[in-house]
Amino acid sequence: MSNIINARVTFRNSPIHVLEKFTFKDLDSAYESFRKHSGLKELVILQTCNRVEIFGSTDKPSMQKIKKTWASLAGLEEMAFKENFEVSEDTEVCEHLLRLTSGLDSMVVGEEQILGQVKDAIIQAKEMRASGEYLNTLFDKAVKIGTRVRNSTGINKGTISVGSMAVKLAEENIDDLKSKKILLIGTGEAATLVAKSLEKRDYHFYVTSRTMERSKAFAETVGGEPIGFEEIMKGFSNYDVLFVATVAPYFLVTFDRIKDAMKSKKDGMMILDLSNPRTVDEKVATIHGIKMMNLDQIAEMVDKNMRYRTNQKNSAEKIISEEIQVLEAHMKRLEIEPVVKEIFKDIDVRRSKELEKALRMLGETDESKVKIIDDLTKAIVEGIISTPMNNLRKASEQSNDDLLKAATKLFDYKKKE
Repeated sequence: MSNIINARVTFRNSPIHVLEKFTFKDLDSAYESFRKHSGLKELVILQTCNRVEIFGSTDKPSMQKIKKTWASLAGLEEMAFKENFEVSEDTEVCEHLLRLTSGLDSMVVGEEQILGQVKDAIIQAKEMRASGEYLNTLFDKAVKIGTRVRNSTGINKGTISVGSMAVKLAEENIDDLKSKKILLIGTGEAATLVAKSLEKRDYHFYVTSRTMERSKAFAETVGGEPIGFEEIMKGFSNYDVLFVATVAPYFLVTFDRIKDAMKSKKDGMMILDLSNPRTVDEKVATIHGIKMMNLDQIAEMVDKNMRYRTNQKNSAEKIISEEIQVLEAHMKRLEIEPVVKEIFKDIDVRRSKELEKALRMLGETDESKVKIIDDLTKAIVEGIISTPMNNLRKASEQSNDDLLKAATKLFDYKKKE
């Protein structure tokens, strides 16, 4: 199989404030640089708020060149990729892309946005003349298969995340949520899901993290208005709803802080702790005017939806496992097509030369007779060569390298650079 590679930095191994550092500010320049310096013959860049991915086709893959080009564009040291970088090749790339278009590799399984983002990525790559036959074929088929998975399984229907459930609970428990002051503490995966849900419902909210830089990066990428961490630690009384989604190993929202905050508040406060481990002191729930829910309680409400989603996910996985074999065979066949075309072309050149000789010897000039003889020679060549060429195509699909090497040697095929 031709060398198809995928290099990526995603939400799975990088929190949003880290992922932001790997993004390309100017995609046109990114395409230009990768084509010049990475050694990739074909290229597609997929960039969303949850992932930055490079898909490429090349004879000699060099991750070092890809990292170097990427680091240069993003203004990073190459060492920055050490813990955040994932790489796939060949069949793994096909499977990864199918999981993307089907919604199986998203934060919220089945979410629809990624399918459109993959479509946009290949359209832009085509417009930039960065992609070619291999990646165009791969992406076009992946989009069709992803659409089929969604239509067949309904995996994109009724899906809900812990983050969106938390927002839904706030809506159900607080009158006129749009008029309330909402604070999100955290910039990780759970916080991202909350932020996306708030943005989708058009709620204004503040976001904070340990550093202002991280809060700003999160706000620019996902949404929210950044605010200083120390400021909110002293001013919980300013907020009506708190979404807490951090990985701190201690209580950020303490009993004393909330008790003091409630002294100056006329209305109550709702606190939703999505942290694991919990970062809101459970005793906070005993304070008058506080309505509190933790991750276990929220997750329990999501459980029914999760069971439904698991069934759909299993169906989607089954379709993908069937389709991946067909797609892989098709991609492998693309590799042998230049050989087949070149062999047909070479034989036809020889046929034409011999036909010209024969016609000169016959002194034949009658156009109708010349056409009959021409068609006859084409039919003979087609009849002789079609079967071995079809067998060659099948051999490529089955990864029969010995037969492929024998055929290229037998027909004296030399790959054009």
